[in-house]
Amino acid sequence: QVQLVESGGGLVQAGGSLRLSCAASGRTFSSYAMGWFRQAPGKEREFVAAISWSGGSTYYADSVKGRFTISRDNAKNTVYLQMNSLKPEDTAVYYCAAAWDYSGSYTDADFGSWGQGTQVTVSS
Repeated sequence: QVQLVESGGGLVQAGGSLRLSCAASGRTFSSYAMGWFRQAPGKEREFVAAISWSGGSTYYADSVKGRFTISRDNAKNTVYLQMNSLKPEDTAVYYCAAAWDYSGSYTDADFGSWGQGTQVTVSS
């Protein structure tokens, strides 16, 4: 298990950018695939992006492809989500999650550790 803490959320105008960070505790961070999910009010949590333990493979939801970039720095035990060209529909609580054995799916089934979330609000 790893403990995860997100940061970097906030209020931004449509078209703007934010970078979310997720700091992980534990010496095995580099063994985990990492993911970002989001949940808007009244909606189910949805997959946003994921990255393999090495950073060599990345996965994106169609709704964010070309606008968001996931990356990781294993030396810093941190995963990032760079969000550009933000839209009001990107407004949600964003969660970081860790998967010990990631299948490449776009669901939360493989992710066993979760952060507390950070709010992202995009105004029109």
